[in-house]
Amino acid sequence: MTSNRPLAERMRPQSLDEYVGQQHLVGNGSVLRKIIDSGHVPSFILWGPPGVGKTTLAQIISRQLDIPFYTLSAVNSGVKDVREVIDKVKSNQFFSKNRPILFIDEIHRFSKSQQDSLLSAVETGVITLVGATTENPSFEVIRPLLSRCQVYVLKSLEEKDLLELLDKTLKNDVELKERKIEVKETAALLRFAGGDARKLLNIIELVIGSDENEEVVITDEKVIDRLQENPAAYDKGGELHYDIISAFIKSIRGSDPDGAIYWLARMVAGGEDPKFIARRLVISASEDIGLANPNALLLANACFDALTKIGWPEGRIILAQTTVYLATSPKSNSAYLAIDEAIAVVEQTGNLPVPLHLRNAPTKLMKELNYGKDYKYAHDYENNFVQQQFLPEEIKNKQFWNPQDNPAELRLREHMKKLWKK
Repeated sequence: MTSNRPLAERMRPQSLDEYVGQQHLVGNGSVLRKIIDSGHVPSFILWGPPGVGKTTLAQIISRQLDIPFYTLSAVNSGVKDVREVIDKVKSNQFFSKNRPILFIDEIHRFSKSQQDSLLSAVETGVITLVGATTENPSFEVIRPLLSRCQVYVLKSLEEKDLLELLDKTLKNDVELKERKIEVKETAALLRFAGGDARKLLNIIELVIGSDENEEVVITDEKVIDRLQENPAAYDKGGELHYDIISAFIKSIRGSDPDGAIYWLARMVAGGEDPKFIARRLVISASEDIGLANPNALLLANACFDALTKIGWPEGRIILAQTTVYLATSPKSNSAYLAIDEAIAVVEQTGNLPVPLHLRNAPTKLMKELNYGKDYKYAHDYENNFVQQQFLPEEIKNKQFWNPQDNPAELRLREHMKKLWKK
């Protein structure tokens, strides 16, 4: 009898012993294994690409410890759904020994208000939060929530993991073990799966399901024929998306125009959103090139504007021109370092008072309180400059911007030295 359940669901592991991959987390003596064995599970977030077992791992933990398990998907759940689950947990807390797990799939898609609605329940121990995300939680999860969760990184499955899963599937699946299946070649299977267990199982199901012969021989040619897609497929929503844009930006930062153009071509061929690429170029122009070549930001911004006017496919030429220009420009991150240093000082020192001479004085009372008194209007002085204090008294000698060793910033440094005599 044929099951209506997909192969990936039929092969979902029910215990850690059946779980394939992620041995750094669930192997003997590993961090999650120790936590599970202790019986005390803290809130945590599982970060990794699709199809590596994030949801499965959360379910196994719940099952193994006999903990009530609630699940929400950030795609179709809102604040109301979160509150309903929390209220339900509170009403049942006297009937359960263990703190329930609330599993939120794709937690990175929760808005700030949705994440805020979880905070109190996590803080007070009403629930144990387990989140799953394909995106860096330090960017997508609010800091108060992230500080209360451990983050565990799951990796794409290695070739040996996929081969182990393939072997287990053919031997143990209730339907496939009844058929005569020979795996003659695995290169295409592994290439198309790309470290994703779910993709591997879906491919196996498609290839075997479309073969009516009693004996099925899996070859690279058969896999490619059944899938009819590009082996270099680019997943705009997955891990590869972030890896390639990272390689692209790092090639620009490293002044390698060939590397940058290659990764640009990978994104163009994969159907990446051109505006996403253009936005990253604008950021790089400030973060990595900055004051060493201020024209880089102008060109990157013009690139973004031109893309909206020209469209595709000619837009790839504009992206290429800007990419090469940024990659071959002199580099400086002095402005980037300056703002980060200033923010760090603000966080350490709090709201230091604005010096009176720099304050605005639109009313008579403010003038009587010496707001704006002794302020010197720079344009009234020679070279449009006069020395005065612009930082709060407590940090008056702090220097945030440090010019770097490139012709443009050396000129700026000499100009500043001439004005400030230091």
